[in-house]
Amino acid sequence: MGCAGVLRATAITATVALLAACAGTDAGSPSAEAACAPFAGYRGHEGTTVTISSSIRGVEADKLAQAWEAFQSCTGITIDYTGRADFEATLPAEVAAGRVPDLAIFPQPGLLAAMARTGRLKPAGKDVAADVERYYPADWKRYGVVDGVLYGAPLDGNVKSLVWYSPKYFAEHGYTVPQTWAELIALSDRIAATGVKPWCAGIESGGATGWPITDWLEDTLLRTAGPAVYDQWVEHRIPFDDPRVVEALERVGTILRNPRYVNGGFGGVESIAGTAYQEGGLPILQRQCALHRQASFYMNWWPANATVAEDGDLYAFYLPPVDPAAGRPVLGAGDFAAAFADRAEVQAVAAYLATPAFADSRARTGGVVGPNTGLDKNVLANPIEKLSAGLLTDPGVTFRFDGSDQMPAAVGAGTFWSGMTDWIKGADTATVLHRIETSWPA
Repeated sequence: MGCAGVLRATAITATVALLAACAGTDAGSPSAEAACAPFAGYRGHEGTTVTISSSIRGVEADKLAQAWEAFQSCTGITIDYTGRADFEATLPAEVAAGRVPDLAIFPQPGLLAAMARTGRLKPAGKDVAADVERYYPADWKRYGVVDGVLYGAPLDGNVKSLVWYSPKYFAEHGYTVPQTWAELIALSDRIAATGVKPWCAGIESGGATGWPITDWLEDTLLRTAGPAVYDQWVEHRIPFDDPRVVEALERVGTILRNPRYVNGGFGGVESIAGTAYQEGGLPILQRQCALHRQASFYMNWWPANATVAEDGDLYAFYLPPVDPAAGRPVLGAGDFAAAFADRAEVQAVAAYLATPAFADSRARTGGVVGPNTGLDKNVLANPIEKLSAGLLTDPGVTFRFDGSDQMPAAVGAGTFWSGMTDWIKGADTATVLHRIETSWPA
């Protein structure tokens, strides 16, 4: 690719050095060589092509391509990327038929594990393994390991343990960010006493309606029963309706099914099921509610003219623990890159994706963070990205991946979603959880 092409494709993510090299210089010039020096270890595979497939599409796929464009330009390896809406559904059949991409980006550890157990997925190469060991927290590394073998490296991630609020609104009313669950409830009561519903929520998401409450339950279970019990529950080593899970969902109900607390800006408790999750937090800007528990990616749904900052119209705080002595659990999700081929050029791409250099390049595209501890947080574009990256890489945090994403699809993307929808509409807690338990595949 010529310099003009490089400039078009890397407007967001190319390094300053690469841009300077392309400005009036030819490929192979000293300036271009200097700009490409960081990629020297990946050279020797010019003219080859590596195929990558995932569920990432649209604008996010464009950002992904921008993040590795400098690598392509400097190594001569072409990355042929395909993003598909049906990726998770069709990949198993394609793997069974032997039609596999060179690399795949997995949005769920469960799918990665299933593909590893087919024997088609290749163990991570030594360079990937070295970077995973050096740059990723243990809680993240475990999700790329299947039966004791490392297959995938974390690519990016998000934080779900966040509560959105308006710092300006808090300052006007003398509210402070709660540090414990008890303080969170006390704050909710204080706001409710003013006539404002403290919480707003929405769970409507088409065929996925109900998923925001699965996050609520998972986050709360981590805080009440701890990560060991959470892992047992996700892996079905204890029943889905274990008494500790019942207790956690009842605790969620003290907020989401409390008519004094919800649903600010939309109506009563019954309005939660019909409110689109994308719109769930918007009443914060109209001062019709004060709190909205939703992931870091909710950043994408705020109006462009809203200032997101620690003293702005919007910001977020960490969902506080029930017992601070039990640690600081963080619920989240993310993607993992793993290879179906062990050709040298494929391993070169896989190795690059595990590095801090790629993490930096990906972060420069905006709206993306990850758990790579080598990430230069100065490249992050906004305060929520910095907050999220800090939580994802904090050695004092216990991270756990979204539970529904790890469960069998019939449960995690089926009865769990529908069960939580029934629950918010008034169904009995124990009854709903037992029904989900009976749906678990044998």
